[in-house]
Amino acid sequence: MVKYFLGHSVLRSSWDQVFAAFWQRYPNPYSKHVLTEDIVHREVTPDQKLLSRRLLTKTNRMPRWAERLFPANVAHSVYILEDSIVDPQNQTMTTFTWNINHARLMEFGLARFKSNVTKSMKGFEYILAKLQGEAPSKTLVETAKEAKEKAKETALAATEKAKDLASKAATKKQQQQQQFV
Repeated sequence: MVKYFLGHSVLRSSWDQVFAAFWQRYPNPYSKHVLTEDIVHREVTPDQKLLSRRLLTKTNRMPRWAERLFPANVAHSVYILEDSIVDPQNQTMTTFTWNINHARLMEFGLARFKSNVTKSMKGFEYILAKLQGEAPSKTLVETAKEAKEKAKETALAATEKAKDLASKAATKKQQQQQQFV
């Protein structure tokens, strides 16, 4: 079970772009599980650091045994607190996030947590690309849909080609049989 996870990312964008993207990162196609975000508190410290606290609501499937214990609206959503420290002088941003409901009852495994972190970073990169005027990369769902459509088209073309070849073979066979009669 995961209690702590540390991730470190260096983004190849200007500080201003990263800072702007951080506040605009939801919604994005990689983080559809994030339902709401609200700023709970924001202040600037005497040393010019921005401290903020946000409350996020996201979907979160519980284990089946736990779904039986909670009402559906509670079992399928979770509240996340996100504290951030933005230091414009050193151009660093530190965030701390944690699950605030069901925390005493259960913890979620590392695989699920790493998956959410990966989605979060992909979403952040998506927003950065959008802010920079670049075409954001396609989502996995979009790529899968395109591949599925391409596979359908290829299968259809192969089926038509096979029918055509079978028809030609049948015609040729008939012609050969007529020659022998």
